Amino acid sequence: RYNSRMDTRPLGGAALDGMEFREVAPERWGDLEALFEGRGGPKYCWCMVWRPKPKGAGRMDNESKKRALRGFLDAGTPIGLLGYQDGEPAAWCSIAPRDAYRRMSRLPDPDGVDSASVWAIVCFFAVRRLRGRGITRRLIAAAVSLAKSKGAAMVEAYPVDPDAPSYKFMGTVPTFQSMGFADAGMAGKRRHVMRLVLPLATNH
Repeated sequence: RYNSRMDTRPLGGAALDGMEFREVAPERWGDLEALFEGRGGPKYCWCMVWRPKPKGAGRMDNESKKRALRGFLDAGTPIGLLGYQDGEPAAWCSIAPRDAYRRMSRLPDPDGVDSASVWAIVCFFAVRRLRGRGITRRLIAAAVSLAKSKGAAMVEAYPVDPDAPSYKFMGTVPTFQSMGFADAGMAGKRRHVMRLVLPLATNH
């Protein structure tokens, strides 16, 4: 059974009032640079782990990864969204059509879901002061809203169990469950495939 309901209430701590979420567009690239290259930022990977390398690329250093991510953006491929607090970029979620990433699992899609209309969430990052305050839930809600606005039929994610000896940048299973995602199976030994089927848009 696949859920289509999503609970967006913050978990624990103070609500992150005043945060705004925006899709990364070319004019927001400088904000993404500032976040990734700031203290503790993911400038070592530029969120290229699950994206295909450019043709002919060998071993990629940090600058090559940065250029590759910018190349996706310049080509019109969605790459994700930014969360702003007090006007400053403070959080990131990699959300894009699933076809923009390398294949994450071989599980079949639910009946009635067109594979080309599936979007995927593969990574989160937030500055330290926002962690533990429900920021991941806020990012998931914003990512689902973005995917829905682009015509997505389903959003897929690949989190791990809270006690898994793996990095948690892809989120944890309970967080996605709390947002209405259903566990569809495994992708490898530790990553779950979590899915949220979106209601079809209706004309009024």
